[in-house]
Amino acid sequence: MTVKAIIFDMDGVLFDTESFYYRRREVFLNSKGISIKHLPPAFFIGGNIKQAWRQILGSDYDRWDTEQLQKEYTDYKNNHPLPYKNLIFSDVKDVLERLHQQEIKIALASSSTKSDILLALSETDILSYFEFVLSGEEFPESKPNPEIYNEAARRLNIPKSDILIIEDSEKGIAAGVAAGMEVWAVKDRTFGLNQTAASRLVASLTQAVEDAF
Repeated sequence: MTVKAIIFDMDGVLFDTESFYYRRREVFLNSKGISIKHLPPAFFIGGNIKQAWRQILGSDYDRWDTEQLQKEYTDYKNNHPLPYKNLIFSDVKDVLERLHQQEIKIALASSSTKSDILLALSETDILSYFEFVLSGEEFPESKPNPEIYNEAARRLNIPKSDILIIEDSEKGIAAGVAAGMEVWAVKDRTFGLNQTAASRLVASLTQAVEDAF
């Protein structure tokens, strides 16, 4: 394929955030007397908590006001931001600069909230590299629904055959494949993610760019 644009996922691709997200989520829910020990960390990767309340709460689901829980969790997240400067993968800036120099269009499509995305990209001075960023909260359904990637392709105004998606999670890979685009995955060595639907596994973003060009 001739790659004219790359759409990046954020967490697990640009930033090593998943363990931090899990711990922050666990601490908040424990404060409410809610356990997530029945769910593996991989369950949460590539999605967002808004779509997971039924699985989190199980048989207690009807006893909770999930809208209120979501609001309180959002407030908790805002008061406990992640140290994004310490979590950005070491080669991200070099990769983005290389793509910029080659005039490859770059976009971001993440299940994270828009505020988290903008905070992460702004704190690490990489926001300007992206044509646009899309958040899962902007769509009725987050990944694995393909709509976020369909919208990204529409905004890029480039044939899907010339767009490469770089993901890591099973949900994200499924979304990209369902949108009809080539999907490569940064190899997971921590969570036991099922990445078999990706066309290629890469050890890093540097390898992805070297293989693509």
